[in-house]
Amino acid sequence: MTSAVLDEALKKAAVAWVSVGDGPALGIWCMPLEGSLIVVSGPGEQYAPGLADASRATVRLRGDNGGLIVVSDVAVTRLVPGSEEWATVAPQLAQKRLNASGTADEVVARWAETGCAVVRLTPSEQDVTTAPDLPADSGAAAPRETPARIETRRPYRLHRVRKN
Repeated sequence: MTSAVLDEALKKAAVAWVSVGDGPALGIWCMPLEGSLIVVSGPGEQYAPGLADASRATVRLRGDNGGLIVVSDVAVTRLVPGSEEWATVAPQLAQKRLNASGTADEVVARWAETGCAVVRLTPSEQDVTTAPDLPADSGAAAPRETPARIETRRPYRLHRVRKN
């Protein structure tokens, strides 16, 4: 049953929560492919610190109702530009990439030139956690500090004041 739940979650995955080492789990856009997930990160793409150089990571996937259904340890394999696997996988990933500027071939060429990491996340059948062994807590963490947070001044009056 575990592999069926994992396989189904992998097939339907569009976003996975990936954590490397003791780092926080980050929501990362992914593409399912042949029982694994393909992820791109790097300059001009999504932020996934440490994923390109990692050998193992933890992936959390949601079900149809939005709740956590499976947690799995995965092997991380970086695809090398120019390799046969890169030539088959990277164009497929580029076609799925929303809001990309340029054609799929241009996006793949940009990934290779700028050093973006295209990685394959392959789950291990032994290290899979499903219900009823999933954590009971929400898994929510306090928001991390970010320079994007800007304090705004509250208005003196919220509504228009009538003048008599």
